Amino acid sequence: MPVSGLSSDAGTESGRLARTRAVRPAHLTGMDGTAPTLSGLAPLISIEELSEYLNVPTRTLYDWRLAGRGPRAVHVGRQLRYFVTDVNEWLEQQREDLTGRAPEGR
Repeated sequence: MPVSGLSSDAGTESGRLARTRAVRPAHLTGMDGTAPTLSGLAPLISIEELSEYLNVPTRTLYDWRLAGRGPRAVHVGRQLRYFVTDVNEWLEQQREDLTGRAPEGR
């Protein structure tokens, strides 16, 4: 989902702020939905992609995983991958029940 923000438009005489739209990196476009890939398989993302999407260090994701607090992962060889659907479900579980209150069980 693109995010709107403000950026300085130094090239104009007025020096006013111009509205811009941030573009989601191409490798994170799969986070928008749960549609299967062309091969019919559910999309997977790497721990680095998840780190960038959540804006948390990869070390935090490893720590959450070991503590049983993060989204479920899949081993593909020696690499960890995450089903986009699992990440979305985990994010829903992290949503506040009421503003300012953590979900039950956290």
